[in-house]
Amino acid sequence: MSSRVPRVLGISILLGTLSACSFQPVQPWEHDLLAQKKMQLQPSAVDAALDEHTYFSKEASRGGAGAGGGGCGCN
Repeated sequence: MSSRVPRVLGISILLGTLSACSFQPVQPWEHDLLAQKKMQLQPSAVDAALDEHTYFSKEASRGGAGAGGGGCGCN
């Protein structure tokens, strides 16, 4: 009896997780809301450029965004 409890609990958690990840297609009347600038991943190109500049200017944080270097300017 005690071996059934973890199994039932595991199945319940799995089913709950799968039901929470349901996909609902976007309705035609919702396209205008999703196309707004505030819904974009990077709403402002200037803000994105400043964030990237701050990221690669820090020492040793320059990663896969282009040329190598540690941020010290010696590359």
